[in-house]
Amino acid sequence: MPRSPWQWVVNAGLLLIVAATALPLFMINNPVYRYLLTAGAVAVFVGRMSMPKVKGGSLRLRRLCRIELWAGIIFCAAAFFVWWPGARPMDWLAFTLAGGMLQIYTSIMIPRQIRKDCGE
Repeated sequence: MPRSPWQWVVNAGLLLIVAATALPLFMINNPVYRYLLTAGAVAVFVGRMSMPKVKGGSLRLRRLCRIELWAGIIFCAAAFFVWWPGARPMDWLAFTLAGGMLQIYTSIMIPRQIRKDCGE
């Protein structure tokens, strides 16, 4: 269970990003995916900025939490490219996938690092 209410905001934002990414991939030609992606990116970024900072954790754990913030910034870059008329049709998808890969990496490594720091 999320310990911070901001974690709920981040989770909702990530679900919006997944839904926004799935719509064009399933050939659903509805421009609502732009709004979903933008709302999700802003929710992830604001949620990550507002999360309580890790105090007393190892340097590696703090860096992993900072990478999560960068994932939110990359999602915001994807939201920019989904609206920018000069972008190619799939530029936003590349940034979304890059942010998703960072999310996957940190979701695996943060619990590992916490267990390592606690001595389990």
